[in-house]
Amino acid sequence: MKYRKILSEMILCLLFISIPCTVLAEPDVKDTVNINCKSAILVENSTGKVIYEKNSHEKLTPASVTKIMTMLLTMEAVDSGRIKLTDKVVCSERAKSMGGSTMFLDAGEIRTVEELLKGVAVESANDAAIALAEYLEGTEEAFVEKMNLRAKELSMNDTHFNNCTGLFPDNHYSSAYDIAIMSRELLKHTKILDYTKIWMETISEGRQKPFTLINRNKMLKTYKNCDGLKTGYIKEALYCISATAERNGIRFISVIMGSPSWKERNADAGKLLDLGFAKYERISVMKKGEVIESINIPKALPEKIDIAAKQDLNLIVEKGSKPKYEKKLEIIKDIKLPLKKGDKIGVIKAVDGNNVLGEVDAVAACDVNKMKVTDFMKYMFKEWIKVND
Repeated sequence: MKYRKILSEMILCLLFISIPCTVLAEPDVKDTVNINCKSAILVENSTGKVIYEKNSHEKLTPASVTKIMTMLLTMEAVDSGRIKLTDKVVCSERAKSMGGSTMFLDAGEIRTVEELLKGVAVESANDAAIALAEYLEGTEEAFVEKMNLRAKELSMNDTHFNNCTGLFPDNHYSSAYDIAIMSRELLKHTKILDYTKIWMETISEGRQKPFTLINRNKMLKTYKNCDGLKTGYIKEALYCISATAERNGIRFISVIMGSPSWKERNADAGKLLDLGFAKYERISVMKKGEVIESINIPKALPEKIDIAAKQDLNLIVEKGSKPKYEKKLEIIKDIKLPLKKGDKIGVIKAVDGNNVLGEVDAVAACDVNKMKVTDFMKYMFKEWIKVND
C-alpha cells in the first residue's frame, strides 16, 4: 500500500509537469487596433495623455495638415487683439497664383480674416493661407519663420516648416506626435471649431461668381461628434489627417500620416477615436475658477487672496478604475506685485506620491495691489494689536 501511494503521487507529479503553463500578459492597446499607415497617435486633448502611438516621432511630409499651424498663428493674433476677424485683407498676385485646393481668390480681391480662415479650415485653400500669411507678416517667408519659432516654443522637435500650405515637401516635415501638439494648442482657441465643423458655406459678397466651400474632412459626416480638424494630401505625403471629436466632456485627437487612401485614413482615425472613447473616461479634480486655498502675500492688498484653477483639472483614466490622488498647490517664488485677476501665481497638481497625474495653472482670484506706506502702517498696527491683545 505504501509503495502504491508513492507511485500514485509520482504519476500525479509527472502529469502536472507535462501540462503546459501559459502566462497571460496584460493586452497591449497596439494589439487591439489594426491600422494601415506610416505613423499615428491618439491623445486626450485636455491632458495630452498618449493613448496609442505608432512610429509617432517619424519625420514625414504633413501635406495640408501644415495649415494647423497657419490657423494657430492666425487665431493667436486674433485672440491677442493684434488683428480682428473683421479686418479686410487685400489678396496678392502670389495668393492668386497658388495651385491645389483654392477658393479662387483674385489679385486685389478683398476678403475678411474670418472668410480666409474659413477658406483654410473648410476648403484647405492654399490661396487663403498665403493671404493670411502675407497679412500677418508681410511675406510668406517671414510667416514661415514665425511658424518655426512657434514650433520650437511648443517643443515640436520633429518639425521644420518650409511653407504655410504643405504643398511643397522639400525640407518640410513633421511627425504625428508634433501634429498632436499643435492640434491641442489650436483647440485652446475654441472659436476655430466654428470653422472646422462647417460642412458647406457659400461666399458671394464682393464676387461676380459665388464660391461654395465644401469641407475636405468627410469624417464630419461619418464619425459621431467629429468637429475638426484638418486633412491633407500630396503624393509625397499620401493621406494625412488630424481628427478630433468630443463626447461626454472628453475630447481625443487622432493623427494619421501616410495612409494609402482617404477612406483608410478616415477609417483608421475613427478606430483610434473609438479606442479612446471605449476605454477611457474623465474624472473631475477641480473646476475652472474653483478655489484651492487662500494665502497671505507680504505687503499685498488684500492681505489674503484666494488661489483658483485657471482651467478645469481633469484626470483621464481607464473606465472602472479608481485612481488615488491628492491636490497639491505649488506657489511661484518671489511673486511680483501688482497682480491682475487671472495672473498665474503657481500650479495646481493632482499627484499620487511623486507621480503627477495632471496639472493646471493656479491664478489669483482677484486683483492684488502692492501696499502703500499708509496701508503698511495700518497692517503693522493691526499685527501689533494682535500681539498685545
